[in-house]
Amino acid sequence: MKSVRDIEVTSKKVFVRVDYNVPVDEELNITDDNRILETLDLIRYLVEQHAKIILASHMGRPKGKRDPKFSLATVCKRLSQLLDKPVLFADDCIGDEVAKMVSQLNDGQILLLENLRFHGQEEKNDDIFSKKLAALCDVYVNDAFAVSHRNQASVTGVPRFVKESAAGFLLEKEMQAYHDSVENPKRPLVAIIGGAKVSSKLDALENMLKFVDKMIIGGAMANTFLKSQGVDTKGSMIEEDLLDTAAGIVQTAAEKGVAFLLPEDLVCADKFDKDAQVKEVLVDQIPDQWMALDIGPKTALRYAKAIEEAGTVVWNGPMGVFEMGKFISGTRIVAEAIAASFAFSIVGGGDTGLAAKKCNVADKVSYVSTGGGAFLHLMEGKKLPGVVALE
Repeated sequence: MKSVRDIEVTSKKVFVRVDYNVPVDEELNITDDNRILETLDLIRYLVEQHAKIILASHMGRPKGKRDPKFSLATVCKRLSQLLDKPVLFADDCIGDEVAKMVSQLNDGQILLLENLRFHGQEEKNDDIFSKKLAALCDVYVNDAFAVSHRNQASVTGVPRFVKESAAGFLLEKEMQAYHDSVENPKRPLVAIIGGAKVSSKLDALENMLKFVDKMIIGGAMANTFLKSQGVDTKGSMIEEDLLDTAAGIVQTAAEKGVAFLLPEDLVCADKFDKDAQVKEVLVDQIPDQWMALDIGPKTALRYAKAIEEAGTVVWNGPMGVFEMGKFISGTRIVAEAIAASFAFSIVGGGDTGLAAKKCNVADKVSYVSTGGGAFLHLMEGKKLPGVVALE
């Protein structure tokens, strides 16, 4: 994968695919600008190299139609503030007016295009749309790890029609962090896999068994594993059709000599509600009709001990319904153990990144990925289409 540092960009029109899919409130104020902050180093580098910079991103799911609440105009304003430099804004991402604005760019100037997904052809990876975007530039740079698992025009289409393509700083950083944590880890390598469903993490679970020394299971998916081992999980969320698959994963782990850690106690509730009645029970003592919504304190401490002994930790998925205060304890203990560990630690984006932030450890781990889906894609042992497109 070629780096943007390997390309002469002076006076060239450089199209940078960024991820500015930031959350906004009802007044369209940005509530978290981390994704913008992550791109500043690359933008400043390109400014210093006297490139003509064209930034492109999607925001939300406008489904191919122009929608003011998904306009990147708000992002443009915030980006200007952060750079302390004017950023031009185009009212579209293709068309004569956009082409004119690009042609008038001076060296070191920055232009942000309007939401790519205002055109349905973006998500369809349409060749004509890709060519129109490619015609705007001399060089294509992908700095949007979070969408690099998608086959879309601005991710895999444009590189086909541009002479030079390269990876931006953030994409390089993400790929390096994954390599250091999974493909070339300091051992023991401990994977912590949580979240709601085994089905959403099935490929990752099976692939990671090839690499890890210990695998820790939490979240609602633990219920399916527990039931596959003969535990009556009562009213807990279960994927009945995956019980045999879950039992097979436990068996494979045993055959490979991978320590496979399942909960021994749980925090249960009489209903899925922040005001529910709560009990801490052993896994075989869940009251009738009650459901498990977090790992219990004994389990959390056992998991923390395994993390303490790790050389590398990969965490993807919370240990319970951390959004509700009564069920955040398991996730917090695990998160704090990762933060206190001397291990190289990488946190998958999405819900895991949110959990790390809520537990105040996001700045105490080695790396928090910017892309949950893309990170999971790598954990599944798959290549990212956006990276392959640069090769």
